[in-house]
Amino acid sequence: MAFIETINLCQRYGEQDILDNINLSIERGEVFALIGPTGAGKTTLLRLIDLLDEPTSGKIYFDGADTAESPAVRLALRRRMAFVLQKPVVFNLSVYDNVASALKWRGMRGQSLQEKVNKIIDVVGMSDYSSRNARHLSGGEIQRVAIARALAIEPEVLLMDEPTANLDPLSAGRIEELISNIIRKYTTTIIMATHDLPQGQRLADRVGVLMNGELLQSGSARDVFNSPRSKEVAEFVGVENIIEGVIASSEENIVTIASKGRSIEAISDYAVGEEVCACIRPEDVILSLSRVSSSARNSFEGEISWLVSMGPLTRVELQCGFPLVAMVTRRSAEEMGLAKGKKVFAAFKATGVHVIRRN
Repeated sequence: MAFIETINLCQRYGEQDILDNINLSIERGEVFALIGPTGAGKTTLLRLIDLLDEPTSGKIYFDGADTAESPAVRLALRRRMAFVLQKPVVFNLSVYDNVASALKWRGMRGQSLQEKVNKIIDVVGMSDYSSRNARHLSGGEIQRVAIARALAIEPEVLLMDEPTANLDPLSAGRIEELISNIIRKYTTTIIMATHDLPQGQRLADRVGVLMNGELLQSGSARDVFNSPRSKEVAEFVGVENIIEGVIASSEENIVTIASKGRSIEAISDYAVGEEVCACIRPEDVILSLSRVSSSARNSFEGEISWLVSMGPLTRVELQCGFPLVAMVTRRSAEEMGLAKGKKVFAAFKATGVHVIRRN
């Protein structure tokens, strides 16, 4: 059995279903990111795993123990976890006393307490703020104090709810760097909720996509982001090119998808006649000023309808009989003289097309 496992977990508030049949397994020492839009149920799921709330139905197992066995079992299991809230609450005390509070509640005193608190404060980079009142700190600094307070009790499971959601980019980067250091330094099992997709990719071993209370897909970040199982997941993870069509032919798993009078070749085992969506990530679309001979099975002439600079990259929108978005380097865009109304050729490989069945 996995270290943490939920079986058919449901949560309802009044007439509203918040979570619906969540089946999730997390191994000891794993970093798991719950990604999904605001209101998807991420915080509710974290609160259930932390045993702060009880589910409407379903089971939660922690290290093989049924968390619903008894209040005494729930309390014992809760003491093995720590939860860092999206908007952490700090006491009207110094940073040192905030971090020491949980340890004092557990009976630690004297030199051992002082050494441990100072060590944790140093880990989160707050040694120079030890005597400062925690309520007078910035948002990023308060988040560091909350993380330090959680780490002080050496939890087996650390739950984090949108740890950088309310921070400016610089503070968010520092918190993410701290989390990355914690992952490398400790063997703590970490479950974090975030709507920041790149953050989930950077930090987690696996990600789970939670939308409208349902866990639509889980797996490695590569699998989820490159091979979404549904149109909803594809849209959420940034697959901007989702082209609807029908499988017109199939030979040895190379299919032709008919869409708006155009044909797209892809790798798929779907049968002829299946209604599908062809998903192509913008970075897999190659632009050129003339049709070139290459291994790409798909090449379309199109006209640029819009383009916008995004730092070192340029996002290019085309009309090729269907809308298509490409992402190229700013240097390439300048060298090709890309501009609105310009004719270009867009190419992508059959292996770069992920095919999913239309709902």
